[in-house]
Amino acid sequence: MIIGIIEDDRLLNQALNKFLTDNGYDTVCAHSGEEAFAAAADHPNLWLIDIGLPDGNGLDLYRELTAVRKVPAVFLTARDEERDMLQAFDMGAEDYVVKPFSMKVLLKRIERILKTNREGRMLTCGGITLYPEKKQVLSGDEEIALTAKEYQLLELFMENQDQVLTKENILDRIWGIDGAFIEENTVSVTISRLKKKLGERQSYIKNVFGLGYRMGE
Repeated sequence: MIIGIIEDDRLLNQALNKFLTDNGYDTVCAHSGEEAFAAAADHPNLWLIDIGLPDGNGLDLYRELTAVRKVPAVFLTARDEERDMLQAFDMGAEDYVVKPFSMKVLLKRIERILKTNREGRMLTCGGITLYPEKKQVLSGDEEIALTAKEYQLLELFMENQDQVLTKENILDRIWGIDGAFIEENTVSVTISRLKKKLGERQSYIKNVFGLGYRMGE
């Protein structure tokens, strides 16, 4: 599990990093909103976000980060203000911690959030439901059998609904370093097979001419 730490206080950032790595987590650290977008490339499973960042508001940053990929967050702040708390929860925050805080208590909150998301997370698009932890896909009430690449492709689409994904995006995310050696039509063929298995719901995946593909109702 990877925890993303976005905290401009370098001493606290280092302390969080050491404490979490000592407790078995991988971490990626950022000290500003600008650095956070680079950190997002490591696909953290949870964000720890300071609301008061040197280049903007942590709440606005979280909104931008989750527009690309939905990830749970715990907000850190020195201000115990109800307005900030309510705004954070309205945006989908899992928790809110006021500084100074106990590292051990924070760890318990992180463990609870990750456990809940691991057991209960699901992605939906119309009549399609995907359970990431079970690697299970349902179309209506019927389970669909997908190959590993078809499943990874569908999960990528469902995590980025209404976003255009280019063939280059898809090759990089699904095939990784091997994408450089994959034939150009491999993405098109895999998408075509996936759409066929989705049956009447295949129209959710659309070809955006000259750009790539987009999934949405």
